[in-house]
Amino acid sequence: MTDTAISTTALTKRYGSHQALNELTLSVPSGEIFGLLGHNGAGKTTIVNLLTTLMEPSSGTAVIGGHDIATASNQVRRSIGYLPENVQFYDNLTLAENLLFFARLSGVRAPGARIRDVLEFLDFTGRENHRMGTFSKGMRQRAGIAQAIVHNPSVLFLDEPTSGLDPQGVARLREIIIALNTDLGMTIFMNTHLLAEVTKTCTSIGILSSGTLIYQDSVAATLDSFPGQESLEDIYLHIEAGQRS
Repeated sequence: MTDTAISTTALTKRYGSHQALNELTLSVPSGEIFGLLGHNGAGKTTIVNLLTTLMEPSSGTAVIGGHDIATASNQVRRSIGYLPENVQFYDNLTLAENLLFFARLSGVRAPGARIRDVLEFLDFTGRENHRMGTFSKGMRQRAGIAQAIVHNPSVLFLDEPTSGLDPQGVARLREIIIALNTDLGMTIFMNTHLLAEVTKTCTSIGILSSGTLIYQDSVAATLDSFPGQESLEDIYLHIEAGQRS
């Protein structure tokens, strides 16, 4: 794995006359938990869709784990995992059957052993033979992470991972994200609206406003740089207000 997990240069996405992403230049070092913040419609999901090769940029470049998203998209897909905001499963199949399908699709060697390791890591042992249609929202999110990491990616993308979870589910997911980073060494790139969770989970942040990256720094440096603000939420609102003025 390279020292830089994610690197973009002037990455741009246009939908007709609408510019959803404006020349994004961003660097996320390996081993970070990076939180991308921004209002609804700021372009956060567009960035994730571009970096996970689900759509092509209008211009600019991006490199994930040393692989260009345009010229080496297959290598990019092998090196990343992705948990969308609304993860989809075959609800009539069990958790193990779903994971086996995706493991085989990803070319995982010895998928049975890998699935057991993932379920144990996520404290899911004993649930593998339960049908997905019986799972709660929190359990589906955890199963979604199992699906996203079954092929052992080096970079994991999470799009609003705590959306719709109760406080207990949010806290459990936070523990999992931190463990994926500290125990498995995965670089995490996550979009989220819960700024309190960013402070507890992320090591660095970026702020996106109307398709433009207006701020990037470590969480620690950010909190130190705005001593008059009491929380990350206050800092975010302060930076956003400065952008509008």
